[in-house]
Amino acid sequence: MKTTDIALALQGGGAHGAFTWGVLDRLLETRRFRPTALSGASAGALNAALLTHGFMQDGYDGAREALSRFWHQLSALYPWPAAHTPPAALHGLLFLSRVLTSDQLNPFDYNPLRELIDASIDFTRLRSSRIQLFIAATHVNSGRLKLFHTHELSTEHLLASACLPQLHHTVHIDGEAYWDGGLTANPPLFPLAYQGQASDIVLVTLVPQRWEETPDSAGHVDRRLNDISFGSSLHTELQGLAIAKREADKSLLSLGRLERHLRRLRLHHIDADATTGQLDSLSKLTPHHGLVQELFAAGRERAQAWLEDHGEAVGQKSTMRLLRRIH
Repeated sequence: MKTTDIALALQGGGAHGAFTWGVLDRLLETRRFRPTALSGASAGALNAALLTHGFMQDGYDGAREALSRFWHQLSALYPWPAAHTPPAALHGLLFLSRVLTSDQLNPFDYNPLRELIDASIDFTRLRSSRIQLFIAATHVNSGRLKLFHTHELSTEHLLASACLPQLHHTVHIDGEAYWDGGLTANPPLFPLAYQGQASDIVLVTLVPQRWEETPDSAGHVDRRLNDISFGSSLHTELQGLAIAKREADKSLLSLGRLERHLRRLRLHHIDADATTGQLDSLSKLTPHHGLVQELFAAGRERAQAWLEDHGEAVGQKSTMRLLRRIH
């Protein structure tokens, strides 16, 4: 069976990242695609690091096992029974977060994710991986994107990428403060296009790309604002990439490595719109077993549909349109 090198760009979205787990599980199961580079923010960063760590240990099977073990252990930390109804305590906590800082709400910086990451990834080993990792975080005091690379990663770097400042303590690395990477790149595309080796980039998104209805209530407005905030950086990167690729395609002579790579670049897209678009936005903060398993199954199903429709095109042509007009 022919194996095609690919890069994976994994969007963040809290518990909704279990959908991406399902997508990755199905792609890995086929053994048709070899990941050579991954980028991610928040839950996307966690999925990227877990896949890479598992792949180093036992190839495709190791990557699937690492992702499965992590998501099962994470869901065990949140024993809430209802898949789509966040507990009342969470609503109360979010209300308090409007008037209290995360340091005041959580003075001892309790974060079970830290211990779970520590137990799931051997960072000494991960830092020697040949798979390129680009992990996004937001530099608090400049508002700019900060990319962390494979050779420098630790638990703190992944926590920085997933740091929601309303609920988590700001993460400090080398004296600098960082928040959730989804604020500035969700996920980062440019490093895969400009520094990655693979000509095929598979983008996995969790934030809806379009909505059928205009928000008509305060709650729906809040949710839409959140989705737009965490999705706008991706649209900006896609537009920039489209322009760069168009200019490279127009050039008569492709003398530079970057120009040649842009000409060969092929993009593909697997979205979660039909699944996450129906969920309460607070469900991103409730990764309990029922929701995680439902999202995992939906991710596998969506990946299977994508494989049937576009799998043969990988390595041959793009299946994603970069620029779309607003109708």
